[in-house]
Amino acid sequence: MPALPKHPLNRPVFFTPLAVLLAAVILSLWQGPAVLAAETAINDWILGNFSPLFAWAGIGFLALLAGIALSPLGGRIIGGPDAAPILSRWRWFAVTLCTTIATGILFWGAAEPLFHLNDPPAMLGLEPGSDAAATFAMSTMFLHWTLTPYAIYTVAGLAFALVYYNRREPFSLSSLFVPLLGQRAHGPVGTGIDIICLYALVAGMAASLGAGLLALAGGVEGIGGFDGGTALRWAIAAAIVASFLISAATGVQKGIAGLSVLNTWIFFAIIAFVLLAGPTASMLELALRGTFDYFQTFLPRNLGLDVDTDWHRQWTIFNWANWFAWAPVTALFLGRLAVGYSVRAFILYNLILPSLFGAVWMTAIAGATIALDQQSGAGLYAILTAQGPDPVLFRLFSALGGGPVVAAIVLFAIFLSYVAGADANVSAMSALSTHGISPERPEAPLWVQAVWGVTVGLVALVLVAGGGLDGIRMMSVLGGFPALFVIVGAALSLTVMAVRGRHEAAPARS
Repeated sequence: MPALPKHPLNRPVFFTPLAVLLAAVILSLWQGPAVLAAETAINDWILGNFSPLFAWAGIGFLALLAGIALSPLGGRIIGGPDAAPILSRWRWFAVTLCTTIATGILFWGAAEPLFHLNDPPAMLGLEPGSDAAATFAMSTMFLHWTLTPYAIYTVAGLAFALVYYNRREPFSLSSLFVPLLGQRAHGPVGTGIDIICLYALVAGMAASLGAGLLALAGGVEGIGGFDGGTALRWAIAAAIVASFLISAATGVQKGIAGLSVLNTWIFFAIIAFVLLAGPTASMLELALRGTFDYFQTFLPRNLGLDVDTDWHRQWTIFNWANWFAWAPVTALFLGRLAVGYSVRAFILYNLILPSLFGAVWMTAIAGATIALDQQSGAGLYAILTAQGPDPVLFRLFSALGGGPVVAAIVLFAIFLSYVAGADANVSAMSALSTHGISPERPEAPLWVQAVWGVTVGLVALVLVAGGGLDGIRMMSVLGGFPALFVIVGAALSLTVMAVRGRHEAAPARS
């Protein structure tokens, strides 16, 4: 394997967030309850004051992307008319899918609908466990895992792809603001943006890894019939970090792409198993009802106008904050993949196709969970309330007749999901921490990736040990808050480029 190019370290961007994160880890280990209380207060303040901005941003992004797809900018080739793609369309879809959903779609796909089915918002007046509550639960899963959240990634990734490849701006988040501010976007302000977004992504990744650790530990303990405790979680975290560092050493086209293609095929196999083994007719009927309700209530449900304020903040806005936390640095990676394809193709492969996959996944996993919970008299919900969300996914597959082999495949999918997502984002984080990254020299030194990978693992372990699921949820919000303003800025830059693109569009490429 050829040696990675030597890039000088961007010291402020590398050391500042790293120092803050390590200080937070030490403080959490030393004063855990006090830190959790402080995080709770900050979390409540963010949700209380900025929920409308989170909600309107997601809707605005969808409208912006629809306008761009229909505009002359939609035909622009990322990288110019002669640019060659680095990935085939299938591998592009697989990498995009697996580096954005990570473990979330597995962990929450079975656990989240049980909350909505058995504890729906009081404002709706639904009887817990009823068919009406089931429709609400499925509609909510479509809301939280399809169009609106993927619009966040797509806006950020598309803006970066255009400024990086077409404007030849540096590999930096400050480049997102060049269409708005010109070259003033670089310098101290740009460095500050990079620092904040690195911190936000580590928070988001740690929250995702924390959820993955809980799901993996629950599965291993369920299959093995033992309580692994802290030692098991440490071992799982170490295995994940080691795996994505090995993958990182092989580069995007081999490591991340190979893992993502394998993971995508496993996802489709899981969907097929659930559709065949589950109550298929009930699941499909529920999906139809949920789809109708989703589109009928799309605007008020996004804005929290027809549900309780607390419910909207703790569920919908929490989800948006989690996606925002990942979005700035994920945008660097997604934008890098898109060279050689048109802007419309970018929207198709980063918004439309992943959203369709999310809808199919929720039809199977969430649909089976809801149907079986209703049939069993809230049996799965009883497991959720007694043992937490960790074992729910595996109890679902057990109820469907899946034996140890199916459980092992699901465990491997969870593991692979986080490895692929972490690999991509640690690659982008490390590139952001070094100078001289370019399309010709895209990778940072492996030791930089190792530092960030270990840091993410440590923060996730502290989250799981200290705050559990509540700590994971709050870290998502804390990471998503500063990232919100960065992605809104990216959307404004994209708007500027779209307006100018009416006079600069390149011919479309099929």
